[in-house]
Amino acid sequence: MEKKTNQFKAEIAEMLDLVVNSLYSKKEIFLRELVSNASDAIDRAKFLGLTDKSLLADNPEWKIQISVNKAEKTLMVSDNGIGMDAEELERNLGTIASSGTKKFREMLKEKGGDSLPELIGQFGVGFYAAFMVADKVTVETLKRGTAASFKWESDMSGSYTVSDGDRDFPGTSITLHLRDDQLEYLDYWRVEELVRKYSDFIAYPVLFKQLDPPKDEKEDDRKSREERESKPLNTMVALWKRAKKDVRQEEYDEFYKHLTHDWEAPLETIPFSGEGAVEFKALLFLPKKVTMDLFMPQQKRGLSLYVRNVFIGDDIEMLLPGYLRFVKGVVDSSDLPLNVSREMLQDDAVIRKIKDAVANKVLSALEEMKKKDAKRYDGFWASFGTLLKEGVHTDWERADRIKKLLKYPTARGEDGKTVFLEDYVKDMPSSQKDIYYICAERESDARRSPQLEAARKHGCDVLLWCDPVDDYLTESLREFDGKKFVDVAKGEVKFGSEDEQKAEKDANDKAAADLKPFLDAVKKELEASVSDVRVSTRLTDSPCCLVAQEHAMPPSMVRMMRAMHQEVAEEKRILEINATHPLIAKIRGLEGDALKDAVEVLYDAALVAEGSPVADGAKFAKLVANLLMKG
Repeated sequence: MEKKTNQFKAEIAEMLDLVVNSLYSKKEIFLRELVSNASDAIDRAKFLGLTDKSLLADNPEWKIQISVNKAEKTLMVSDNGIGMDAEELERNLGTIASSGTKKFREMLKEKGGDSLPELIGQFGVGFYAAFMVADKVTVETLKRGTAASFKWESDMSGSYTVSDGDRDFPGTSITLHLRDDQLEYLDYWRVEELVRKYSDFIAYPVLFKQLDPPKDEKEDDRKSREERESKPLNTMVALWKRAKKDVRQEEYDEFYKHLTHDWEAPLETIPFSGEGAVEFKALLFLPKKVTMDLFMPQQKRGLSLYVRNVFIGDDIEMLLPGYLRFVKGVVDSSDLPLNVSREMLQDDAVIRKIKDAVANKVLSALEEMKKKDAKRYDGFWASFGTLLKEGVHTDWERADRIKKLLKYPTARGEDGKTVFLEDYVKDMPSSQKDIYYICAERESDARRSPQLEAARKHGCDVLLWCDPVDDYLTESLREFDGKKFVDVAKGEVKFGSEDEQKAEKDANDKAAADLKPFLDAVKKELEASVSDVRVSTRLTDSPCCLVAQEHAMPPSMVRMMRAMHQEVAEEKRILEINATHPLIAKIRGLEGDALKDAVEVLYDAALVAEGSPVADGAKFAKLVANLLMKG
């Protein structure tokens, strides 16, 4: 058979039905698309008018008019832009996915245009969104520089008509004959809501007019309506497009409140531009306080996305790393890859570059705040420090930068005061080689922990990790400034100089040999609960404490996971005894039930000291009471 080349065939009516009913997820999108097309038409007129002054002979006052007629159930979107002739009308509206805006840009590029206007349309399908709410659409248009107007009309049956029109001034009007179930779009408040949501920053005023006000309208109502209709529905103030020096902080604050519905001004405002391979504008804000929705698991969090001032979506998570989900703001770019309906971002290298730029800019702002305004940074840390910590675990590329922004309370510090890791390292005694920390559910429990005693004795401070996320960081936060992180409640921890460590080891070995029968007896009594009993090098004041194996899960994490009904394997810990404590000297002489009761009290006391619950509180209280009575 001879090889042939054929053209694809399409059933136009079915394709149009697919575009209308399957492309967009929300019917309200139609107004965004029509207003965007109107804005493009004005942009084209202004651009062409730069070289052909005759196109602007009427000295137009650029605007977009939305007019409704409730009696006739029509909504009209009109502009005074470039307009179309008969050929363009057929080509742009009679051919699905034929974009006049796209062809205009291509024509300018062929002519060597260096500075192209920011036009919105690109796919040539936005106009057809009108059929989601209308059963008939009429377009009347008059191209600037010509005298003849034309009318295009279709009821989505698969055909359309083109005829002479009645329009007597340049531009285009699109009239939607709304279906009975879509009459909500004739209401001023609904139209205002959609314009503010999707087209608030379109550069031209979007006005509303009711063509058939009630005949019995009262005078006050008429004045109120006319005053309302004299004002644009949109603010037209895209602050991210303006140079920072030209914007007052009060304007940024008002924009932030408008964007987020927060009643307070932001803690920090971060305007910036991305240039080079990917060009975009961004205006970011750091809130002062956490909002409740930030910790709701199903709540989306991200930045608002605009493409050439047109709203695409809010809470776009792809533009923001998860650990920076507290950041609010907008990103506007003409380079972003959108799907045909412009409702969804497509993940690619452009998105990743913007995401990286946003993350780097936010971290730079925090670094600057840390350096210049410690009090403001402390306010930020109190609200969002927990989230920022996640970056150490999830953002390996910037983990070292994030580590320098972390703050923790310390055993020697005052309640409520936190220190940066670099400040902790500066204050370390010369004999200290590692960074010490301890995990606990509450700061008060951590401060009282007996495992801190040897560190205090040797002049070493200990970081108090009391945030639930801190437990998870133990796998990621392994070193800082070349120093390892060491949990003072795990394994065998050594403090002091080598000579001090040797002296303590010799004393420990001697005490262990002297107490061996007692240690063996205690281990036998507690064999169901502990893996070993040994003499401690970390205790100075307390009689005993519990320590975990070097790589074991912290007890605070175990309790948290069990509270979430997660199965956690039972892992026995080590009971360490303070060989020099008077209580140990007294207990070691006991035998039988007296020794058994004393050992049980000793173990439960170690649990209480670290903030863990005892297995049988009533029994523990009874044993303590008996011992007190005997004492």
